[in-house]
Amino acid sequence: MKSWWPKGGKAAPAAAVPEPPPAAAGPAHHAEQVMRRLEWKVIRRLDGLLQGDYRTLLRGTGLDLADLREYQLHDDVRHIDWNVTARMQSPHVRVFTEDREMSAWFLVDLSPSVDFGSGEMRKRNVSAEFVAVIARLLTRHGNRVGAMLYGSGVDTVIPTRSGRRHVLHLLHSMLDRRATGETGPTRLHELLASGASMIKRRSTVFVVSDFISEPGWERPLAQLAQRHEVVAVRVLDPLELDLPDLGLLTMRDAETGEQLVVDTHDAGFRRRFARIAAQREAELRAALVKSNVDALELSTDADLVDAIVRFVDMRKRRTQLSSGGLPAHLRAVAA
Repeated sequence: MKSWWPKGGKAAPAAAVPEPPPAAAGPAHHAEQVMRRLEWKVIRRLDGLLQGDYRTLLRGTGLDLADLREYQLHDDVRHIDWNVTARMQSPHVRVFTEDREMSAWFLVDLSPSVDFGSGEMRKRNVSAEFVAVIARLLTRHGNRVGAMLYGSGVDTVIPTRSGRRHVLHLLHSMLDRRATGETGPTRLHELLASGASMIKRRSTVFVVSDFISEPGWERPLAQLAQRHEVVAVRVLDPLELDLPDLGLLTMRDAETGEQLVVDTHDAGFRRRFARIAAQREAELRAALVKSNVDALELSTDADLVDAIVRFVDMRKRRTQLSSGGLPAHLRAVAA
């Protein structure tokens, strides 16, 4: 699908942190400014809202078998050891200990289509801020994060490390890289395949993209999810879903340079645009469900804190439901 949008749409620069700026400024200083602003306005709010639920972001990684015991009502039925259950004539579950040092990877799509934004924020800025916030939350609790960045191909790999300085390096790599220009359609499957081959240890993998790509990324995403805990983080702009009446517009495909003049005053054209956008939304969400990954949507006009809190709450509810007790037919067998 082509990534059409009004020519010349751009975003304002990221807001400065409310402190006096140093005398010198440069790319590294820009990343520091953004990081300090996020720590002040976003991470502090999340500290109060998440209340220790940071491990929910890394659910299901680094597990070692520690013990076997009888099944209890709150246990996850997926941990039942059926061989021991058959021998003991009562349900028994495996008890795991979590590896304290967990790792997360960010597979980030920075192709030309993410440079679009109809308001103050571009999709690229939303992606960068999300990665910086999650990476900082995780590294503050002793976890390690790494990243793979895609422009016209996978051009940057940042190994997993911990600490604020490492998060700053990651943020700088996203914000201050050179624009790739018109490179042709995004091939998201290349990023996913590279992640699958490079990430050896089981990890939480955040795939951050607008998912405007050539077809064929669905299978690599599903394969990645077979080994890792995968979260699809989709960035979007409201103008990609619904066009207002703006009269004649010159629209340009950011990845191929192709231009098209459209009349947004035509109500029929706007309806067709909305219908095609809705169809793409339905197909994208169905593909993510089929790939068995969790999904989070980030809009350029939405609050990042609210989006992250909703996502963590969703994962927490899913965990609670999955450990809600033994099904009735298994309880009957156990009895």
